[in-house]
Amino acid sequence: MNLYEKAKEIVSIYKSNPKVDTCFIGGSVSRNWQDAYSDIEIFVLWKHGPNDQERKKPIAELDGEIIDFFPYEDGEWSETYISQGVKLEISNFLTETINMVINDVLVSFDTNPVKQCLLAAIHDGISSSEDNVMETLKNKVKKYPTELRIAMVEENMHLGTKWNNREALLHRKDWLMLYQTMTEVQANLMGILFGLNRQYIHHPSFKWQRQTLESMDTIPTDMVDRLDSLFLQKPEVAVNQLEAIIRDVYELIQKTLPQMDVTKVMEKSLFLRPINQQI
Repeated sequence: MNLYEKAKEIVSIYKSNPKVDTCFIGGSVSRNWQDAYSDIEIFVLWKHGPNDQERKKPIAELDGEIIDFFPYEDGEWSETYISQGVKLEISNFLTETINMVINDVLVSFDTNPVKQCLLAAIHDGISSSEDNVMETLKNKVKKYPTELRIAMVEENMHLGTKWNNREALLHRKDWLMLYQTMTEVQANLMGILFGLNRQYIHHPSFKWQRQTLESMDTIPTDMVDRLDSLFLQKPEVAVNQLEAIIRDVYELIQKTLPQMDVTKVMEKSLFLRPINQQI
């Protein structure tokens, strides 16, 4: 089944409701990253809050089987259902709410990943032609402010004290904590790279990491392959490899944003907890 064609059909069904301001395809389908495990993500922006009947009408038209149907929470109504063997994830918002989130990110430089995901969905989203509401939203998120870029780097460049204990974790063979720490460090590095590349975070857990890195211009050399192989190495090799990646990312910060001095932060991030010589 062609997910893109099915997604376009779904968008047209939702748009037939006069209370809908715009509706667009998001997620992997909008970025042409979809695979055999992909679902279809649809964002529906409403002039006024939808009632349950309005939310269920498209599901009935698509002969859908509801999996989840959530009430209004944190600015969103959401539902998940299966139609013709494909899972659909529907996110409903007021257009007013989306404009407030855009303001938070682009004016107040909010680094909140959930808010950035909404801007990423708009930036990469696909709607029908001659959609003035969608065009206006896309124009709003088109420019990624330098202040947000700096805020993203500042938010993510401190790697935390657990990483300073990496040699101890290796020595103790504390694999669960070691790999959890390495994963957290990778997430920080991804946050930095999103900022440096003026890209909005499109998933709070950095799904589609390889495809994301391949879409970036400002990354360390061989970053995709180095991160791909990180957890396939022996733990000692993986830690050394991650240390090298950290150095490269900090050097990239200094080169890309010369107004930021990251020397002390890099020293602190690469600091190793000393061995107690008394034992």
